[in-house]
Amino acid sequence: MTKICIELLNGKKMNVELYEDIAPITVKNFLKLVDEDFFAGIVFHRVIKDFMCQGGGYYIKDGKYIDHKEAKSIVGEFESNGHKNDLKHVLGVISMARTNDPNSASSQFFLCVDNC
Repeated sequence: MTKICIELLNGKKMNVELYEDIAPITVKNFLKLVDEDFFAGIVFHRVIKDFMCQGGGYYIKDGKYIDHKEAKSIVGEFESNGHKNDLKHVLGVISMARTNDPNSASSQFFLCVDNC
């Protein structure tokens, strides 16, 4: 397990645990983006009450959302895509966001703010 800290503009911090034993490709990708400062200045652009908040794809410039540079997509690490992964989307879990394509996760992630 690797621990990271997400610091918000207001100075509040969220401590996050990343589990390489469950999702090694995802964790490696996420940490690579952290090391590259990819997430510096990003915004949580999608917030759904009692579900999740999503970030990693946009930042704000002159009061407008700007698409972040694109990051390389990774293979989705979940059961229906051939990877054993019994992690549930419960309160506090961080997960990669993707489209309907199971291998489209890249830089966007979401934090569960409730049991999903």
